[in-house]
Amino acid sequence: NGKLTAVNTVNVEEYLRGVIPYEIGKLDSSRFSALESQAIAARTYVYKHLGSRESMGFDVYADTKDQVYKGLSGATPLTDSAVSKTAGIVMTYSGEFIIAYYHSTCGGETETLATWGRPDLPYLQSQPDLRPDGTPWCSESKYSTWERRFNDKEIVALFKQNAKEAKAKISNFNEIQSISILDTLPSGRVLTLEIFTDKGMFQVLGDKTRFLFKKNGTILPSSFFRIGHDGKEWIIQGKGFGHGVGMCQMGVRARAHAGEDFATILTHYYPGITLERLKK
Repeated sequence: NGKLTAVNTVNVEEYLRGVIPYEIGKLDSSRFSALESQAIAARTYVYKHLGSRESMGFDVYADTKDQVYKGLSGATPLTDSAVSKTAGIVMTYSGEFIIAYYHSTCGGETETLATWGRPDLPYLQSQPDLRPDGTPWCSESKYSTWERRFNDKEIVALFKQNAKEAKAKISNFNEIQSISILDTLPSGRVLTLEIFTDKGMFQVLGDKTRFLFKKNGTILPSSFFRIGHDGKEWIIQGKGFGHGVGMCQMGVRARAHAGEDFATILTHYYPGITLERLKK
């Protein structure tokens, strides 16, 4: 259609050098095993997705549709070292590459693929991610708890604007009468959000609930929230950032700082996996 797609053709290990600094940050040596864990997760993710975008002429997007990749400008000796020291190490389950999903902040509990309405996988389970003292490993995150407020008029406009992206079937309503959480996922994240309007009821499911409240291009940090109304505003109080499936990056950073190695970290977030080095 008169447009070009620019494709950066690069081998996997070089590609990872342009992913790690942007996906988990430029950490210091006290959190080196977090960089190693991210390298192994990102490597596994890309091997699993080789050929997945073949019709478009590339394997992975360079943004959050797959993994954030910005070339070598952000690479540091430490991030490069994490890639080279784990060179070729991937995660498998029953002899196949796993789908190595990860996210920023789980809020103390990870989630299953049910948040996207997809069948369960044994290595992507909902499980607590808490320190021995009972606090979330990811509590350093500024998104460990968060709040959003919307007035009545604003929320009507947002719901109409975002309905398609949130996969909501709506009629042309004028007011929201109630918003309630019908049921939740294993972690406590929202499974079914039910909205009553002056023109009937509609529902939004799982991670799509975040898109219903999209404002100025930004969706809710997570679907791990509760909602109330104080007579003037809808108040959403939540925790976590991202979909909650797989590895919690802020949790990984804290676990690394506490002395856990990459094998301990990865087998926690992806139970039952095998770590193996690809043969050249």
